[in-house]
Amino acid sequence: MDLNNPDGTGNLTITKMSIESDSVSFDYEGKVEGYGSVFCSHVMSAVDGDRTRGVMSGEARTFLEDGTFITSPHRGTFKRDKSNIRLFFTDAVNNGAVNFVIWNIDILSKSVEVKYWEIDKAD
Repeated sequence: MDLNNPDGTGNLTITKMSIESDSVSFDYEGKVEGYGSVFCSHVMSAVDGDRTRGVMSGEARTFLEDGTFITSPHRGTFKRDKSNIRLFFTDAVNNGAVNFVIWNIDILSKSVEVKYWEIDKAD
């Protein structure tokens, strides 16, 4: 897998942020190449005292241009540097695809850069 050449890219926007004492939740929406209109929710829980790294889980729902509905769970890790978060996760898409995914999140601008690499092809 060549990390310099993702199989797809996209851009999302943070639409909601909810803060709990032990976690933070984000909702996102936007467009991702090959997956159309994407809607996601993630929960991040820190594993260290300064909350700069931890685990994440979430779900995605997408609609292709023809209206096809796609779903996927997300499971992985994160690393935060000031107001920037980097997510590293895999998904298991209901069409059979499995992807390794990296998100670069800028909390202040509410922008998310998406890159993914297909590990296993769709059915």
